[in-house]
Amino acid sequence: MIEATARRASRDGLNHQLELRVHRLVVDEPPDNGGEDEGPTPLELLAASLASCVAVTLELYARRKGWDLGTLSVQVRYALPDRGQPTRVELVTRLPSDLSEEQIDRLQAIAAKCPVHRVLAGEISFEEHIELVSPSLLRG
Repeated sequence: MIEATARRASRDGLNHQLELRVHRLVVDEPPDNGGEDEGPTPLELLAASLASCVAVTLELYARRKGWDLGTLSVQVRYALPDRGQPTRVELVTRLPSDLSEEQIDRLQAIAAKCPVHRVLAGEISFEEHIELVSPSLLRG
């Protein structure tokens, strides 16, 4: 089970402290959205999750095959669609030009199998709950 928790970091701003295992990150919004730009936005983190997952998945596969991917880079771009419309994600993977066509085809197939790609491409359902807690517990 993967878990992430966002806790309010300031009373006045929109920044939140993210807790992921032993790691801490800050998420915020830019000033034109009412934030202080102290960290990436949640939507930027989604793009970063996909880009990094594809990159790591390709690196692991290439390592097993003994292939050198040089300065592999993966870029993800998307815009929020209108409600009810699909999100169009542009994923650009930059690979060394000396790879064979067979290697490129295999890497493209492997990229689509990264866990984040599979989650985003699959059907998602939510089980949502609200828990009411004492305000003193939220401050701790």
